[in-house]
Amino acid sequence: MSQTIRRKPKSARKVAARQGTKAKVRKAKATTGSTLDAAMSWLPFTEEQLHKIFLVAILGGAVGLACVVANAAGVPMLANAQFARVSADAGFEVKRVEVRGVKHLNELKVYEKALAERDRAMTEVDLDALRAELLGLSWVKDARVSRQLPDTLVIDIVEREAHAVLRKDDQFVLIDETGHELEQVSRKDTGGKLIVSGPGAGQQVTELANLLQAAPALQPGVQEAEWIGNRRWNLTFRTGQVLALPEGDKEAAGALVTFARLDGTNRLLGGKVMAFDMRAPDRIYMRVPEGEGQEIASSAGAVPHGQTAADSADKAPKTLIPADAEEQ
Repeated sequence: MSQTIRRKPKSARKVAARQGTKAKVRKAKATTGSTLDAAMSWLPFTEEQLHKIFLVAILGGAVGLACVVANAAGVPMLANAQFARVSADAGFEVKRVEVRGVKHLNELKVYEKALAERDRAMTEVDLDALRAELLGLSWVKDARVSRQLPDTLVIDIVEREAHAVLRKDDQFVLIDETGHELEQVSRKDTGGKLIVSGPGAGQQVTELANLLQAAPALQPGVQEAEWIGNRRWNLTFRTGQVLALPEGDKEAAGALVTFARLDGTNRLLGGKVMAFDMRAPDRIYMRVPEGEGQEIASSAGAVPHGQTAADSADKAPKTLIPADAEEQ
């Protein structure tokens, strides 16, 4: 036995409300569509071009996501390793090393660094890392590493220049113009280069070079320079005579110029004076052998000064000469 259930008809209020809602939706769609169409009309693209742009953007995002996933899975490393194996099988691997520009540096040290790359695929050689290792060698100022296909590494070396010799106790070490230590040598292998000594002397080489340039006529005759008390220089000439300079760059340069002028007029170097002390601002103290101080002072137009001297510990007679004294 069937039974039919009849639903009550919708009231007029509900029907009116639903129709009002539909009207609002249609109006909103129309407004949104017109606003979007107006905005799109300002863009310099056709609708077809915009579709292509959106498609490319979507594909680009997909490719980027794929790359991220591939990196996480180590796919590029596998690809690089496979490419390296193929290159090596084709003959593109390190078989030879060519070193250029070496004069003083022991080439074996360069080959020791480079031969670690031997039999490695050319694409796997880290040129920057190899260059960094070469720059750690004492003589290397700069280096350039390049590949020469199919199987050669080319290494161009720029060497440092040996400028002076640093004496450390009984050892002699070649240094460049900045004080960088190059290699240990024997006294006979110093090549007549200027010898510097004293604590911290290596760091003062640049300042010493500037000082000696103030009196270029004296520079070839300077054999050794001793940095005293981390504040001033004593210069020893090839004649064995010693010149004590005052503190301060300006004061030392001025004293050296004055000494060069006095040497030009009185021929101080090569004479009987053993040491010259110019630490006083307007006087030169000279240490001379016994009995010869009076004669030397007179010939230089000097004023005898008995036993007075800057170095009171020395027993030899001293003579005082005005800094502006010239031969009469």
